[in-house]
Amino acid sequence: MTAADGEQARWLRRALDYEPRDAALFAAALTHRSAAGPNNERLEFLGDAVLNLVIADLLYRSFPRATEGDLSRLRARVVSREPLAEVAAELRLGEVLQLGSGELKSGGFRRQSILADALEALCGALFLDGGLAAAAVVITRFLGPRIAALPDPASLKDAKTRLQEYLQARSLTRPHYQVERVEGEAHEQTFRVSCEVAALGRRVHGGGSSRRRAEQEAAARMLRAIGADAAADRQP
Repeated sequence: MTAADGEQARWLRRALDYEPRDAALFAAALTHRSAAGPNNERLEFLGDAVLNLVIADLLYRSFPRATEGDLSRLRARVVSREPLAEVAAELRLGEVLQLGSGELKSGGFRRQSILADALEALCGALFLDGGLAAAAVVITRFLGPRIAALPDPASLKDAKTRLQEYLQARSLTRPHYQVERVEGEAHEQTFRVSCEVAALGRRVHGGGSSRRRAEQEAAARMLRAIGADAAADRQP
């Protein structure tokens, strides 16, 4: 066992409370492709699937009334690049990550993509080393607090989704969005969009750097105009 392997094994015990069986497996998980030797790309592929399964199971159990869409939005709040990189930083994973000289000089041990990928690779190594049950225990240990702190699923829905659900619940027709004009140069455009709910006699406008953003802004303004968000907050 090399000095790096020993340091990684100690980190696994300290940070993850896990005793590795196959040190080489975790050495690969903690080695970026810029460094020599086996790297973590294949383990990252496997770990992504393991992580998504474990988190999906935890969310399914934690939010029994959440819809499929709600669960997908919640999962994205836990397993997307930014939160995974934050967890990796909290675990000080970068300190035991093996990087090539170029990545070391450029601060790769702090880069979100590298940290998130390494954490996924660790999940793959945990699965191969101890099985799904052992991997689930460790994953729950470092991501459980994030799941416990998740907001109400309804609050994660975007404005267009909330507006459509509000109208559908009242048997009203869907909102109609229309691009009124596009301003600015091709590389820096601003879209002006209208949102109309004919059944309510309401029409508002929104703007954004893309059609999608402009529609979201218009939908948010429509929700405020008709008091939909406030009405939803009052529901039991």
